[in-house]
Amino acid sequence: MAAQHAVPAASRPTVAVAGSALVFPVRRIFCVGRNYAEHSREMGATDLKAPPFFFTKPAEAVVASGGVVPFPGRTSDLHHEIELVVALAGAGDVFGYAAGIDLTRRDVQSQMKKEGKPWDTAKGFEHSAPISAIARAADIGHPARGRIWLEVNGRTRQDGDIAEMIWGVPEILAELAAWFEVQAGDLVFTGTPAGVGPLVPGDRVRGGVDGVGTLEVMMGAA
Repeated sequence: MAAQHAVPAASRPTVAVAGSALVFPVRRIFCVGRNYAEHSREMGATDLKAPPFFFTKPAEAVVASGGVVPFPGRTSDLHHEIELVVALAGAGDVFGYAAGIDLTRRDVQSQMKKEGKPWDTAKGFEHSAPISAIARAADIGHPARGRIWLEVNGRTRQDGDIAEMIWGVPEILAELAAWFEVQAGDLVFTGTPAGVGPLVPGDRVRGGVDGVGTLEVMMGAA
């Protein structure tokens, strides 16, 4: 007799693939901390050549461009972090790239750091990873440079270049594979440049990576 689910099985979240009717099924979301020197400094880091470290978000964190992000509870200091995202077809096999925003409960993260506790409540909540459509590597290649930017209500907050990453995509993926069993469907947020800052309900947020993609979301009510 075939096994039956004890509770309804959840469907897997997906991200659109640019220029096609395809969707990319999301398995896990890995994020790299402190991968741009200026952002590392603004977060108080001193060792700018430390190996990349990772935290995760649930697949349910993805929000498509054009969507509304429900403003999360338990924070009075929600921050934006624009990032280049790598979409994987397997370990070391890049399917494509996107622009994404790592939303962070900064006040919660700061408190967790002080207490030596995990960052899950600061980083790994639902709707915390807005993302553009994924551009296939077969179409755009493997970008090593290009403007990465974010604006809130038409005013620029973050403006850098992915060439400024401390650890490039090949190095990130090699280190990630040393810690985790990377599989098709995984997304990797590769870090953010300086200029992170607060968001409030009603903010219109736009960002992108030139040559890769752009996204826009609206912050919903608290």
